Amino acid sequence: MSDAVCPSCGAQVSVKGTPKIGMSVTCTACDTELDIVWLDPLELDWPIEDDDDEDFDEE
Repeated sequence: MSDAVCPSCGAQVSVKGTPKIGMSVTCTACDTELDIVWLDPLELDWPIEDDDDEDFDEE
């Protein structure tokens, strides 16, 4: 098991199993969904949103 710091609340987040970049985890302290962005040291960040989800037209 590996630990990382939640960027939202600063709590320790335990990652079970083998962490992989892009893997999603949830902070149990603040219930924020995060992605693993770096492995050594283990680092978490908010998920990147897809531009396809935007509600505006670029003209």
